Amino acid sequence: MLTKDQAGEIFDRIRKHSTAEEVEVLFYGGKSALTRFANNTIHQNVAEENYGVSVRTAFGGRTARATTNKFDNESLKRVVQATEALAKVQQPDRDLLSMPDAGTLTMQGPPSRHFDQTAAITAEQRADSVSKIVGIATKHKLTTAGIFSTSESVEGIFNSRGLSDWHTQTSSEVSITMLAGNSSGWQKANSPDIRNLDPQALAEIAAKKAIESANPKEISPGKHTVILEPAAVLDMAGFMFFDFGGLAILDQRSFLNNRVGTKLFGENINISDDVAHPLQSGAPFDGEGVRRRRVPLVENGVVKRLVYARATAEKMKNSEYKDKVGIIEPTGHGFPIPNEMGEAPMNIVFAPPKEPKSIDQMIASTERGVLVTRLWYIREVDPYEKILTGMTRDGTFYVEDGKVRHGIRNFRFNESLIHMLSHVEEMGTPVRASGEESFDMVVPAMKVREFNFTEVTKF
Repeated sequence: MLTKDQAGEIFDRIRKHSTAEEVEVLFYGGKSALTRFANNTIHQNVAEENYGVSVRTAFGGRTARATTNKFDNESLKRVVQATEALAKVQQPDRDLLSMPDAGTLTMQGPPSRHFDQTAAITAEQRADSVSKIVGIATKHKLTTAGIFSTSESVEGIFNSRGLSDWHTQTSSEVSITMLAGNSSGWQKANSPDIRNLDPQALAEIAAKKAIESANPKEISPGKHTVILEPAAVLDMAGFMFFDFGGLAILDQRSFLNNRVGTKLFGENINISDDVAHPLQSGAPFDGEGVRRRRVPLVENGVVKRLVYARATAEKMKNSEYKDKVGIIEPTGHGFPIPNEMGEAPMNIVFAPPKEPKSIDQMIASTERGVLVTRLWYIREVDPYEKILTGMTRDGTFYVEDGKVRHGIRNFRFNESLIHMLSHVEEMGTPVRASGEESFDMVVPAMKVREFNFTEVTKF
């Protein structure tokens, strides 16, 4: 693995090749391995190790970036020449700030997210876990497919104003689909610490969903009470968080325009961005090296705060929106410069409700409703009202008189996130959840009334 000391030596060599006023270097990469299986057989096993540097230079308000994954002197010299040549032909950017200095590192970072047990996992160990997953599928006369992956990664930043920061992390992920004749079940989990994953338990849950949703019946579309498992909540909610960036407000492309400070969701909705949360992952600094702050985004349904890169905060302070968006300050959520997105919160944490309910308790309190394992093929229909469309998948059930009665054919939905988060009747304890449409978050299961299903699918 590339170390911070090695990266520092590479940075020193890059600086010697540069004539720019300021130089910034991002380091990224690591080791990753993946075992893929389908039709109850491993059919792919891959592993790679790769590192790269992304060099940004600045000359009097002009900046550009170039990258390479070769660290010999000639390659480093060429990447510096490329970024400087690009920077010199740019139009000056009056909003470009000087690179941050080491003073941005005073905040305490999150606990270590590198686990030796995860880094040490071998292909043989992954294959053994897959063998047990396949054994569960075979036992239940099902066909399984999925992945088991592990990685060890680094992320770092150095600049010519003395800033240097470094983050190492491990990751492990299991995704399992169980297939029956006319039904399926699915489970997925991700954690920096592989000890938090139980592939066999996930396989049993996925198999149970496939078996119990067999021969699905059709029920009419319309507005139903739904119980959304955490993966379904995550994949819906993920569509709104890029709108919590200050630049999205300035560009008039956020559904929060004219809504910051207003009660937009139910009083039981409290959301923060918190990189230090024990169930979260990722580097404690942003694309400029600014330390990430904990930001309360939503309190009791009221949109309280936005996140900012340094330049966006300065622009907002001088804009027509400055008195309408709450506290304005750099929060450590910027992406590497140059970029068109500005910033976004990427460590989302839903606060636990006062009285958390398990999914079984939500089912028991439901007269008639639909239990949803996950959603897929989600697309945005109305950006301002945050209306999304998509389909249920891999375990959709009819609930009646407090019990799961049978599997049902999948639905297409058209549902507003604003409406959904205003009609949450019950919530579970938030967990680290993984989906297919969004990044991992800490989210609860939710029981939502009047969720809008528009049509029934053929499967």
